Amino acid sequence: MPVGRLLLRASPLNKIICRNAFTFTKPDYSKPNMLRVGLAFGSTAVLWALLFKQHSDDVQEYKTRNGLS
Repeated sequence: MPVGRLLLRASPLNKIICRNAFTFTKPDYSKPNMLRVGLAFGSTAVLWALLFKQHSDDVQEYKTRNGLS
């Protein structure tokens, strides 16, 4: 018997014996998770700050190398 058929036969038995450890629940949008929201906005703000700092450093290095200031 091919392996594929054995797996197909074992599938219903496997569903009966094993339970899924992960359950899906619909998110409740009326109560947002403020910790996740804060982490998302905080990390975005940090990344933008690092971007602006790096840009300022790069502009300063460009001006120094080309004798502009």
